[in-house]
Amino acid sequence: MSGHSKWSKIRGAKGAADQKRGKIFQKLSKEIYMAAKNSGPDPSSNPSLRLIIEKAKAANMPNDNITRAIKKATSAGEGENYEEITYEGYGPNGVAVLVHALTDNRNRTATNIRVAFNKNGGSLGESGSVSYMFDRKGYIAIEREDLEVDEDTMLMSVLEAGGEELQTSDEVFEIYTDPADFDAVCEALKAEGYVLAEAEVTMVPQTLSAIAADKETQFRTMLEKLEDDDDVSEVFHNADLDEE
Repeated sequence: MSGHSKWSKIRGAKGAADQKRGKIFQKLSKEIYMAAKNSGPDPSSNPSLRLIIEKAKAANMPNDNITRAIKKATSAGEGENYEEITYEGYGPNGVAVLVHALTDNRNRTATNIRVAFNKNGGSLGESGSVSYMFDRKGYIAIEREDLEVDEDTMLMSVLEAGGEELQTSDEVFEIYTDPADFDAVCEALKAEGYVLAEAEVTMVPQTLSAIAADKETQFRTMLEKLEDDDDVSEVFHNADLDEE
């Protein structure tokens, strides 16, 4: 993981997320819809749905919105035909970018994403062109404030729960897991009394790539355009950026 910390990015994104709450709810509704449609409406037997519901609640999404998205997925004749698509490309200085989209109009989404890349110093690549630079991992963050647990104790808890790696800073413990073990690790840590500040299955860059100072603003604009698109659910990159 090359010492890469997701926590600063997550923390920095909270303020921006508050300003885009309606758009975030719309995207979460799509994800809930897809998880319920693909693997059933019961969170207890559908780990993907359970994880997205927890993510939605962490974003303060109303329960009515969650319930409505699940009902929509299980009501005959009422659902949209969404498909999941991953786009791969490059930002300025060859920074690797992965874009996960959930769309009911492939042409619209592809056009919007291509424009976001091309107008901001980037370019779309072929399937497989950058995905090999990322690992799919379960990610868990536990804040250290008011937590009287040292690194050795936490490491033992992580290993006993089935986690793969622990990274520690003054603010947070960051835990990485195999995606197949993610749900079990989360439950084991919660059973020990830990409060999970963040928990998701994500794409983690294997190494970080430097970006020239005169290209950074352009790259941030590209990321903003991608993340603001209604069809885009997640954007991952390997740029070595200081989070704002």
